[in-house]
Amino acid sequence: MEEKDIKEAPQEPVEKSSKKKKENPLQKKVEELDDKLSREHDSYVRLYAEFETFRRRTAEEKLAIVSSAAADTIKGLLPVLDDCERAIKMLEGSSDEAAKEGTSLIYNKLMEYLKNCGLTRIEAMGQKFDTDFHEAVTQFPAPSEEQKGMVIDVVQTGYLLNGKILRYAKVVVGA
Repeated sequence: MEEKDIKEAPQEPVEKSSKKKKENPLQKKVEELDDKLSREHDSYVRLYAEFETFRRRTAEEKLAIVSSAAADTIKGLLPVLDDCERAIKMLEGSSDEAAKEGTSLIYNKLMEYLKNCGLTRIEAMGQKFDTDFHEAVTQFPAPSEEQKGMVIDVVQTGYLLNGKILRYAKVVVGA
């Protein structure tokens, strides 16, 4: 019996060492798969973040293009607005009431539409000259000391579109 015990005793450690050898490759395989999974997850998260950035940037670019197109269209309508203002001034001394009324109606409708689009007029007359809003066409000797550095006359009306300069007001400044 002792021989059997001796023979069996070495077999048990051999089985344990063979289990360790079997577990060791499995453990390595689990670690490799775990590393691969974490790399793939990291890659996925980075790709998702990159896609979100791309989506946000393209949405902003699309909005900028639409806004730019609207600004260009409105800028193209400003000469028509100027002509309507000139026509109203010319018709003030006229006796043709139908022409006055028609021109005023067209001007008011156009101006109302442009205001709804975000267009605002730069009020320059009598204001202190400001290079952020005004473009000095010429300087004129000021009739009084208070009018020095002030806008004496407006040659062309300036406009803001949604708070941004669309066209500077062309003005005469008192010197």
